[in-house]
Amino acid sequence: MANTKHILVVDDESDIRELITYNLKKEGFITDTASDGETALATIRKHTFDLIILDLMLPGIQGIELCKILRNDQKTSKIPIIMLTAKGEEVDRILGLEMGADDYITKPFSPRELIARIKAILRRTAKEIEPEKILRIENLVIDRERYIVTVNDKPVKLSATEFKLLLYLAERKGRVFSRDQLLDAVWRGEAFVEPRTVDVHIRRLRSSIEENPAKPKYIKTLRGIGYFFEANQE
Repeated sequence: MANTKHILVVDDESDIRELITYNLKKEGFITDTASDGETALATIRKHTFDLIILDLMLPGIQGIELCKILRNDQKTSKIPIIMLTAKGEEVDRILGLEMGADDYITKPFSPRELIARIKAILRRTAKEIEPEKILRIENLVIDRERYIVTVNDKPVKLSATEFKLLLYLAERKGRVFSRDQLLDAVWRGEAFVEPRTVDVHIRRLRSSIEENPAKPKYIKTLRGIGYFFEANQE
């Protein structure tokens, strides 16, 4: 079965690039290559990658500098990076890790070990980005998978739309949404849905989850703008 993970191999030695890409393709990975820092940066900004294998010593932008650029850019800051270099000194390894590399492997290397490290990092990062099944906010608990909401350990009966509306706001604590934004996100363009429908569902939610619906703790109103979920809940 083909692997949909996209990996960029950055190394100025063509035989190293070929060795790595050959082994990655055998494992089903999609690969791209770059032989210098400038080309790598342009490629990364053009495509989406799940992991980057980055040589420390590159023409133009050095691997360490490229790693730093990627970590300081919000769009690329989370891409896992494995530093690959002929340098084995501890100071270089520490420098690479301090710049934000996720792992470090020295040449000559075992392709099998490199593949094993790549898979380990991809497994770890997949778990990190996977949302937790349970969202807990003080005495409010939202079970994303089972569509169950409890308050003070007691189940709360919500419609499917009320659940989606609550989850949408709770996952984006502190952000204010207008009625139209909530209609687009929760009702997804259903015909004949009026903006005031949002108000009705908000009132129902407050009656279900708030201790005092008249003075809500969770779902707040920003007058004239919209609704938001209180960000200061733990």
